[in-house]
Amino acid sequence: MSAAPNLREQSGGQAALALATSPHLHSWWTTPRLMWAVVVALLPCLGAGLAFFGWQAAVIPAAAIAGATATEAAINRWRKLPFTLGDGSAVVTGLLLGLILPPAFPAWMACLGGIVSIGLGKAVFGGLGMNIFNPALVGRAFLQAAFPVSMTTWAANRLAVDTVSSATPLALVKFREPGLRAMEVAPPLEHLFLGITPGSLGETSALAILVGGLALLVLKVANWRAPAAMAVGAVLLGGTLWVYDPAQYPHPLFHLLSGGFLFGAMFMATDLVTSPITSRGLWIFGFGAGCLTVVIRLFGGLPEGVMYSILIMNATVPLINRWTRPRVFGATR
Repeated sequence: MSAAPNLREQSGGQAALALATSPHLHSWWTTPRLMWAVVVALLPCLGAGLAFFGWQAAVIPAAAIAGATATEAAINRWRKLPFTLGDGSAVVTGLLLGLILPPAFPAWMACLGGIVSIGLGKAVFGGLGMNIFNPALVGRAFLQAAFPVSMTTWAANRLAVDTVSSATPLALVKFREPGLRAMEVAPPLEHLFLGITPGSLGETSALAILVGGLALLVLKVANWRAPAAMAVGAVLLGGTLWVYDPAQYPHPLFHLLSGGFLFGAMFMATDLVTSPITSRGLWIFGFGAGCLTVVIRLFGGLPEGVMYSILIMNATVPLINRWTRPRVFGATR
């Protein structure tokens, strides 16, 4: 096999081997392009949220973005690091956080959540590409612990038929009166698909989430294995329980279409930094997150479990990467 492609001719007529460090394969995708592509993919969720809850709800993601970007700029200035706001990572974190908050959430709390997302979820680990946990979920977990009342106060969806009740579908099923079947109190599946139910600003419409999420999958910005495995885990466990006792446990499609499941599967579980780097690892990661979501929803104290399930699986990523590391060619063990 000719080695000519790896040779360069020196001035004396001799050939010298050209050595270069990885990566040897280059792509049109750069970090800023990836981040801004995610921002564009989130616009359908933002638009649906504003249509369901009013234009005033735009203050929440704006405040979260402001807190995230200001914190990143301040930390970089303090550490004398280059200006990095142009890469879009802080904007993505703030927008993701804003879309998983209640529509009537106070703006100053959303801003504080953006500060924590960048400061505690990203900067303390060394910055972009070094964080262990999804920064937006870190910010939401902080807000859930610090302001539980505000985090569980939901605004009524103005397109819903019942505009009086502001309870989310998960809460209706979780805290239903004894004797009622799970699917008797749950909204119709078509309402969950379209998003005409109460919930977080950008999580109610499965249709809007799929539009943006599938665009990322088609462009190969996100890996399809993580959301697919997450759906398989939820359907298998949720479906098994539903078959065992359909009166007590909701239909498996309810798990997929309600709460933040699809949003978490499409935009959180696919995070390049906090998800496994191997194909087998992504299946393990997603399947575990899907099963944990169902367990928390049905047997835990909270009606929703997507946030904690992904954060728990984030902590296992180093082990998953080690277990699923490909064997070196020619090695016996």
